[in-house]
Parts: sequence; C-alpha cells; structure tokens
Amino acid sequence: MSKIEEALKKIRAQGDVSAQKGMTETRRQLTPAVDTASDMSLRAPSVHQIAQMSEPRHLSKTELAKSRVIFPAMDDTEVVNAFREARTKVLHATGGRNCSILVTSTSKTAGCSFVALNLAVAFTFDEARTAMLMDCNIEQPAHHGLLKEGAGLGLGDYLESDDVRVEQIIHPVGIPRLRMIPAGQKPTPNREYFTSLRMRQLLKGIRERYPDRYIIMDSPPIMEAADTRILAEVSDYVLLVVPYGRATENQINAAVKAIGKQKLLGIVFNDEPRLPKLFRFGHRQASSARS
Repeated sequence: MSKIEEALKKIRAQGDVSAQKGMTETRRQLTPAVDTASDMSLRAPSVHQIAQMSEPRHLSKTELAKSRVIFPAMDDTEVVNAFREARTKVLHATGGRNCSILVTSTSKTAGCSFVALNLAVAFTFDEARTAMLMDCNIEQPAHHGLLKEGAGLGLGDYLESDDVRVEQIIHPVGIPRLRMIPAGQKPTPNREYFTSLRMRQLLKGIRERYPDRYIIMDSPPIMEAADTRILAEVSDYVLLVVPYGRATENQINAAVKAIGKQKLLGIVFNDEPRLPKLFRFGHRQASSARS
C-alpha cells in the first residue's frame, strides 16, 4: 500500500463520514478544462498581454535551486511533475477559471510556503497563464527573499494606508509570468485588515484585470491564526498542507472543519522538503471574473 493510500485510509476512518461522502460525490464530477471557441476568443487578448509582460531580470537555475523553486529543466523531475499534476487538478476542479487559492496547513512545519510558491510557479509553465503569489503571513513572511531590492512595499503597507496603490505592491521576482505581493510591514495590531473592503477589492481587482491569473495566497496554519480563517472566507478555495506522518487525525479533522467542505479544494501530504502528494480534489463551480 502506497503512502497516499495509507493516508487516505486514515482520513476516511476519522469519523466525518458525511464530509467524505461529499468529497467522493464531487470527485465524480471532475471534468477536464476544455477551451471552447468562446473561451479562446476571450483568452486571445490576454495571451498578447502576457507576451508583453516585462521581466527586469531572470533567476538562473542555480538561484532557483537555492530558493527551492521548481523549473522545467531541473534534474528532480518527480517534484516538477508533482506540482504539474497539482496544477492540472486545480484547473479541472475550477473548470479552468482563474481564482484565488489560500494555501494553509496543520502546523508551521508542514511546508506550506514551499507548496504555495511552487504551485504558483507551476501555473507559469503554461505560457498562456500567469500567477500571483501573495504572502499573507505578515507576522512570519517567507517569500521576500525573492525580491532583488529586499521586501519593498507589500500587503501590510497596502492594508495600512489608503495612499499605497496596488501597482506599488506587485513585484516581478525573476520568473516569467509570476508576480508577487510580499507581506510588507506589519500593520497596526488589533485591526481587522483581512475582513476589510480594501482586502476584498484587492483580490477582486487582481482577478478581474487578468482572467488568466491565478492567485496563490500563502498563510499561517489554519488553527493557529484567526487571520487565516478570515482569509479562507474571502478566498475562492483553500488547499490544506499536511506534513506526512507528523499530523494527527484530530488535527487534520479540525483543520478541515475550520475550512469547510465547500471551500476545501484538496489536501496535500507533504514529505517536506521532498515530493508533495496530492490525493483528493473536490469540485465547486467558480464564478468567472477578471483581475
């Protein structure tokens, strides 16, 4: 029995039978994302815009490997293919429509940032798609090292001040078709930034500007930060990262319950820092939008 089959057996024995039945039922509904003629006509201008995206620099293979970023020509094809498969499953589950996906975990050592970063990168392998990596872990940011000039303005700055414009917090990182919003400064304590209209408008605006752009949001563990549960509400879907063999059934069940089966896109069992294993995806119709 493979690790994934073992993990599935354990999860199915948790007792949340109704949720499991729901996931089984929705899994039957998964269908490949097929470009119709109308879809292609909508994508054509976008593809042209993507080709015009300016890349001030390009990370070398050595720099990518140092930052634990996947790339098509890397020697470890198993890892690359795992993220490609995850990307494909996301596309199928969302009907090929762009969306915002919150990546969270059961614990700080689950490898959530690793999965979020490389899932975003996997979307950029397709020259007709772009990705936005948003670091929503303002207390313990993980991705500012990708920026050449340091962190720069980021999400915290935007939520803190109405004077900061969206274009000031979006940065190229040296990977074609990938943009990032770093965490930025820590906002004033005890203010509900993620529930604000400004946060919702930010996500909506990014989606509506580019219909080919997938927003991947890296966040703290779902059970350890109230902000993560708030972000789960404003995002379209949630992907849960579980460190294989280092999370109890109670921890997983509590995380799934906090997310809600309507938002749960899938669960990744991650043998950090090795190959992440993706074992299930639900299906939920996503609304068509541009960002």
